[in-house]
Amino acid sequence: MRPGSTSLQRTYRYLRIAIVGAVVVVFTAIATTLPVVGILPSISHYYYSPANTLFVGALIAVSVSLFALSGRGAERVLLDAAATIAPLVAIVPTAVSPGSIAGADAACPGDRRTCVPEEYAAAVDSGVMTYLIVGAAVVILAAALTVAGEVDRRGAAVSIVISLPVLLVVGLTWGFARTAFLAWAHVASASLFFLLIAAVAVRTAIAPRAPGAPPWLRRAYIAIAVAIAVLVAGMPLYGALHAGRVYGVFVGEVLALVLFAGFWILQSVQYWHADDPAIIGPRAPQSG
Repeated sequence: MRPGSTSLQRTYRYLRIAIVGAVVVVFTAIATTLPVVGILPSISHYYYSPANTLFVGALIAVSVSLFALSGRGAERVLLDAAATIAPLVAIVPTAVSPGSIAGADAACPGDRRTCVPEEYAAAVDSGVMTYLIVGAAVVILAAALTVAGEVDRRGAAVSIVISLPVLLVVGLTWGFARTAFLAWAHVASASLFFLLIAAVAVRTAIAPRAPGAPPWLRRAYIAIAVAIAVLVAGMPLYGALHAGRVYGVFVGEVLALVLFAGFWILQSVQYWHADDPAIIGPRAPQSG
């Protein structure tokens, strides 16, 4: 009989379960919105539907959970990068074509076929500004904890080096190339996010932290990584399948989210009884 779980074990369990729960929230929100707007070209299009609040909230929750679970070493760098990117997927909507979604039918300026409708511009600007301010605050806090020796210095330094350029690129493109930012920020951040999760799966399969991980688990991680990479790489091709009600991108994104949830279910299975204290950096010896 196993001893009772510790509070640290429960914390990490709940964080992993929360990530899976966030995916369930997204799917449930979409399902409850289907009678109103039907099946849209992609999951990202539901930003413009009544599912907006739950869609954005779920992705922010995933970002916070990834930061808390990041650990140390290469996995920390990858998860911190994914956590930095995830809010952009939530707060910057995908560009849509006029008339594709009820209530978001504003015409695009000029000869552009897709755009972010102007009525959503204020929400996007507020979200990006908040993202930049909070992101800068997190980087400052991480630097302070690194100097104090409260976290792994090497891993934290790499994460800071990654986060700063992301914040800088987002700030500059949003401020000086807003049209391009609105056109590409969502697609680029969503693709990068899933590729980072695929890299985490590969890393976990090659060097799992839990000793004695069964071979089937490693194979499952590799399969998830390959499948996510194929889906992301092929997503532009799936767009052509939207004709004839095949909804290629929508199906591809659903599969990607299922794989994402599957990865964290496997992580929960693998580390269910692990205290996972790796997030705590080595302390400097006390002097005197």
